[in-house]
Amino acid sequence: MGNRESMGRPHERLEVWRDAMDLVEAVYRISDRFPDAERFGLTSQIRRAAISIPSNIAEGAARRSKADYLRFLSIARGSLSELDTQYQIARRLGYAGPDMAMTELVDRNFAKLTALMNSLGRATCPTGPDAGSSDSRFPIPNSRPPHA
Repeated sequence: MGNRESMGRPHERLEVWRDAMDLVEAVYRISDRFPDAERFGLTSQIRRAAISIPSNIAEGAARRSKADYLRFLSIARGSLSELDTQYQIARRLGYAGPDMAMTELVDRNFAKLTALMNSLGRATCPTGPDAGSSDSRFPIPNSRPPHA
């Protein structure tokens, strides 16, 4: 697969896209063990969220403007948040156990997506009121600790 002629596609050269593809595989393996009653519920939902991540990264990378690229990366990050929430729901319901590899993949995807968005944001507008603040364009809302 590494020597395909399609490796010239912009998204396939992105590490964040490859990590997102790894995340899709992990989600499919984990959700395959969900109860049959969840086939059209949580199983379908978590898989759609996972698929949306590399799909939006790829679509953004194919766009001609940085603004479009950033918009699709933002959608991908939103889908990643959705996936993370659905995985936590699955864990609370006992459909999935703790999986450090899954947690690490989610964290790595968040970090790389945010870094790419911040990098593109700085490249788009290096001066102005938001200059010098790497998180000003894409703030991560304040969070509170999870319930025990």
